[in-house]
Formats: sequence, structure tokens, C-alpha cells
Amino acid sequence: MAGLAGSGLFDDHVVYERPGSWTFAGGALGEVVLEDGEVRTRWPGAEPVVRPWTGRPAEALREAFAAAPLPVWNAYGWIAFEFAAERRDGTAAKRRNDTAAKRRDGTAAGRTSGRLAHLVVPRVEVRVRDGRAHITGVDADEIERVAKLVAAGGAPAPAPASPVDVRVGGDAYRERVARAVADIGAGRYQKVIVSRRLDVPYPVDTVATYVRGRAANTPARSFLLDLGGFQATGFSPEVLASVDADGTVMTQPLAGTRAFGRGADVDARTRRELESDPKEIFEHAVSVRTSQEELDRVCAPGSVRVTGFMTVKERGSVQHLGSSVSGVLAPGRTCWDALDALFPGVTASGIPKPEAIEAIGGLEERRGLYSGAVLAVSHDGALDSALVLRALYSRDGRAWLRAGAGIVSGSTPEREYEETCEKLSSIAPHVVPLGR
Repeated sequence: MAGLAGSGLFDDHVVYERPGSWTFAGGALGEVVLEDGEVRTRWPGAEPVVRPWTGRPAEALREAFAAAPLPVWNAYGWIAFEFAAERRDGTAAKRRNDTAAKRRDGTAAGRTSGRLAHLVVPRVEVRVRDGRAHITGVDADEIERVAKLVAAGGAPAPAPASPVDVRVGGDAYRERVARAVADIGAGRYQKVIVSRRLDVPYPVDTVATYVRGRAANTPARSFLLDLGGFQATGFSPEVLASVDADGTVMTQPLAGTRAFGRGADVDARTRRELESDPKEIFEHAVSVRTSQEELDRVCAPGSVRVTGFMTVKERGSVQHLGSSVSGVLAPGRTCWDALDALFPGVTASGIPKPEAIEAIGGLEERRGLYSGAVLAVSHDGALDSALVLRALYSRDGRAWLRAGAGIVSGSTPEREYEETCEKLSSIAPHVVPLGR
């Protein structure tokens, strides 16, 4: 799949990995782009349409795809963290303005504009499962060219990486953690994820980084995308929302973190620490409770269940406490309702979510795709979305990484800074400069 992404056949493409299967989506037969205040759609045989939208952004996406002049389609793309805050009734704008008036360090500047979602229905789609590739598309010549590349097989040889130093910007981050702990002590919210951005000092090769990074990680989902000139690749530790065509919905919150991959003895010791640390257990338990409450709002009464409670999940350079929360959508509910209920992920925002999102607006600059989602959605109502963490982002020759930590009343700035370093280490050692 990385070979297809790097072939140059398609300017726009998405690679999406789920357990046991890989999908390559190449080109854009149709396109839906959600901006602050307008939605743009482009479908085959029709002129592009730009119209305003109101209400919830997930509903705006549902309406856009409901109008697709295609009986059968799959779409792939991403949604930004700010997708969560947008309410066209003015609520989000008021929150942003209030937050901007109260901010103390200027980091929230520029949050009021930007793309919220970008999804494409591909011209060519390749699905690989059990060593067999299934190729579909709208142009026979394109299908033939893709088939030849698939038949040639083999991933690109790993290019040399230039590891990114993750131990920069610590003082500013610790200060923001201390502010969040003080806010929690004052009762403003219960938990908030505070993140930090790490600029990469050179242009990057996202395809080569994906090849190297995937070999070193054990993600729940992985992705590689280039849409509209924005590139990203990552190794998601967590499923945000997975909805089957029959209405079964599942989310897998991960909260509670320790380093992993430092040798069997050290890993065993840190695992015991993780499983017995009151701060980590509390952080995980409240996240699971929130996920239950969110699914209760869109699922049939009595159908929501928690399984595998507080199971340790190994994800690259870190290990987490993880649980699965599932249910069955209530009659009249769709995959977009499930996404709307669960987004943004509680483990990447905070508790309560509205207050945590507002706090993030005062503590950070615009997040964009970080802590948003990469997703696949289908005409039959199925949807699968990966929480975007452990990722590399690139636009206009500038690249960056980002990681955060969950702040609760028992947090200490130094430990939370160390946690961001541990998470960044899932991808920072594998970044490949462009041209290698």
C-alpha cells in the first residue's frame, strides 16, 4: 500500500489499516470538504456546490453524503479536533471569543478558521485481506496501472531516518500543566488533555516514515494520507468509533500510560506500576464511564456493555490501560450519530468535554488533525474511525509532531512532560527527511 501511495499515480490518496486488512483509496471521484461555515461538495457529472451549513457538523456530513449521486460508495478522509467545537448556533463562536479574551499566553490565536473535515470517494480502491487484493474503480486504464503495481508487490525499502529530539519545549509545557491542575483544583473541570507541538526542522517523506514507523509500532489502526496538499501518517493506538452496517457500535478508550520497549524486566515493572497507580486507574475509569454515557445517548436501552476492562494494551513505545465499550444503535440513529456522540475522544479532550474543549482553547494553539480522526465510511451505514495520535503532519514543506497527557488533580508537571516524551517516541525516531 505504501508503494501505491508513493507511486505518483494519484495526487489524493488514503491508506487505512484495520486488523487483518489494508485499503488504498486513490484519486477523488467525489469530495466533501467541511469548512467553518460552509460545506463544499463535488460529485461526478455535476458542478461543484458550496452551501452554508448549520447545526452539528456530523449532520452536515451526513446530508452531504446523502446527496451523493452514487448508489454504492466508500469514503475516506479526516476530521479535525475543532470539528467538536463547531455549533452553527453561535455557541462555539461565543466560547472561542470568551476564551480568547481570557487567554494569558496568546497560544489560542488563529483558532477561528480552518478546515474541519475532508473526505473523498476514491476513483480506485484496493482492499487487501489474507494476501489477496480486490481492485475496483471507474476507469479501466487506471485499474490496470494499479493492478500492475499491486502484482509487482513489495513495500519500498526503509529509508534512513533522522530522529527528532523530543526533549524540547519542556518548561512551557510544564507551566501549562500546572495551570490545568490549578483549574481542576478550582473545580472548573475534572480532566483535560494538554498537548505540545514539536516542529520537525526539515521537510519530511511521509510515505517512507510510514514504512519505518509501521514496522516499529503495534497500532489499533494505521493511516497514510495526502488530501488537498495536507499530508499525515500515524499509528493510532485507539479506535474512536467503529459502527457495523447492522448498527453495532464500539469504542476503545485508552487512558493511563507508561513507557514500553525498554527490556522485559523494566516493561514488567512499569506495567505493575500502571495497573496499581491510583492516578492512572482514576483517569481510565472516568474515561470509560464517559464513553458509556455517550453511547447510552444513541444506543438502544440496556445494550451498552463494557468488556476487557483495564486490559493493558501495548502500543509502540508505550503501554496503556484499555477497555472496550459497545452497544447497538437505537432505531433511527446512524453512524453519524455515533461519531457525533463520541467525538472528540474523551481520552484526547477531557471531562466534562465542553469545559475541557474550552480549556484546551486557552491552553493551546489550534490542533487541526491531532486528536481528530481518520475515518472510512460507507453507503451501507458502516463507519470506522481512528483517533489521531502518534502521527506526523506536513503541509507546504513544514512538518510537526504532537503529543499530550491527561491532566487530573493528582498530576505533576514533570511526569506529564515525561509522558509526552514517551508518546512522541512512537514516531520521532522513524521520521525520514524528504529526498533520502
